[in-house]
Amino acid sequence: MTANNNVILTHQEINHKIKRIAYQIYESNIEEEDIILAGIDSNGYVLAEKLKNALNKISSIKPILCKVSIDKKNPRNAIKTSLTAANYTNKSVILIDDVLNSGTTLIYGVKHFLDVPLKQFKTAVLVNRNHKKYPVKADFKGISLSTSLHEHIEVNLSGNEYDVVLE
Repeated sequence: MTANNNVILTHQEINHKIKRIAYQIYESNIEEEDIILAGIDSNGYVLAEKLKNALNKISSIKPILCKVSIDKKNPRNAIKTSLTAANYTNKSVILIDDVLNSGTTLIYGVKHFLDVPLKQFKTAVLVNRNHKKYPVKADFKGISLSTSLHEHIEVNLSGNEYDVVLE
């Protein structure tokens, strides 16, 4: 980490945010037997895995992971998911990403899942940057930041120490 970087969330704070988001997901899906945690590749999927582990500790809901692959440079390209549409039809789906910046990735992810009937659809992010280009919001968020467009948020969820850094 260079002197210009600022740690926004420490490992302990990230774990706390994940636990809080898991409780919020549980509260909004308390009647469900299972839910789909659709994580946008790559950090969104890692966050979905961590949310699954947290949900397993606090509830009887069976979280089912789904990896969502979106070409972030060309989000209009075909979106691939590790589950078929039949697996999430009439289910509660939570689309998960690490950072909500302009909303481009999330809005195209939402569009993909709306091709089938769903029981409920929500979004979850660890960091909400408030630079929306599209009318999409995070239903569950770890932290909201007002940053400049020139700043960059780096989320590290690998290894033994996670952090979120403003560069």
